[in-house]
Amino acid sequence: MTIKEIEKILPHRFPFLLIDRVEEIVPKASIRAYKNITIGEHIFQGHFPGHPIYPGVMIIEGMAQAGGVLAFKSMEAVSHEDIKNKVVYFMSIDKAKFRTPVTPGDKLEYHISVIKNRGKVWVLDGKAIVNEKLVAEAELTAMIVDK
Repeated sequence: MTIKEIEKILPHRFPFLLIDRVEEIVPKASIRAYKNITIGEHIFQGHFPGHPIYPGVMIIEGMAQAGGVLAFKSMEAVSHEDIKNKVVYFMSIDKAKFRTPVTPGDKLEYHISVIKNRGKVWVLDGKAIVNEKLVAEAELTAMIVDK
């Protein structure tokens, strides 16, 4: 999926749209997406000047956005209009771990898989990877609701 296709699903926009592309999606199972981290990210003006580190909370949010795309693309017979009237709310973030700093120049890959899905509620396993190395992970619970 290109950025334009992602924008049809997620309400987020620059500077808070944290997925550049979806490389692979298996509805109801998994998604693989990425964000290219550049020195031009607004967040680096304050985190940290002279020592830019991409914040862990932004990594988690990127996982959440990828999970949102997966949840919407897993809904059966959903139209673009249906998507426009719904939003994904995250209910919990559990087991979050940050292993290695992410810095400008990194390609931050999000590997999200479904642990379970019951109706509108999704439990997802999120992994963030740079150069085939795990940099962060978390278990996310979300619900699709009407706006």
